[in-house]
Amino acid sequence: MTDIAIVDYGMGNLRSVSKALEHVAPHASIVVTGDPEVVRKADRVVVPGQGAMPDCLRELDARGLREVVRDAAINKPFLGICIGLQMLFESSEEGNVKGLGIVSGKVLRFPSTAMVSAEGQKLKVPHMGWNQVHRAIDHPLWKDIPNDARFYFVHSYYVETASPESAAAYSFYPFAFTCAVAKNNIFAVQFHPEKSHEAGLTLLRNFVQWEPASRLDNQPRT
Repeated sequence: MTDIAIVDYGMGNLRSVSKALEHVAPHASIVVTGDPEVVRKADRVVVPGQGAMPDCLRELDARGLREVVRDAAINKPFLGICIGLQMLFESSEEGNVKGLGIVSGKVLRFPSTAMVSAEGQKLKVPHMGWNQVHRAIDHPLWKDIPNDARFYFVHSYYVETASPESAAAYSFYPFAFTCAVAKNNIFAVQFHPEKSHEAGLTLLRNFVQWEPASRLDNQPRT
């Protein structure tokens, strides 16, 4: 039995995620896999991702991974990273594509007209570098992480949730945007914990130890 499956659909920062998880969970069975059956049987699932949303969704379909990823997001402790967060939503402006529709809301591009700092300086897109993460809720994955801790971001699009209660944290660039969502057995982040030093490693350690009280459909997890 695989403890943690890191889903390989040809688009993720897989090695860094795998090494970070191996560091915080040295005794766990951790595999990087594009095999739907391995993902289906894993206890926990991590979906990282970099690149364009249309390409990521196309690769999920081409590799027969869409349904097994969707099932994992409904039934197991699930961690989405970057595109792994965005694909959970209903739609994205990037390529005007539909997502998995597990979290209500949409993915939007940072609007060029709004990208001005409080000092009047033009801000670049993508949003790249370290930024503070401000908690919106208490959650087991925030354990031992200071509020307003800094995490590493690389993205041109952000999520806008239609369910404010699912927002777990927000950052500013230059306006407030949701950078983490939590919904039953799902925790997903826009930033990269695998690149975020001690705060990121702590979040990954918390994920490995996390036992959600319920899965997404509110039935007892088997």
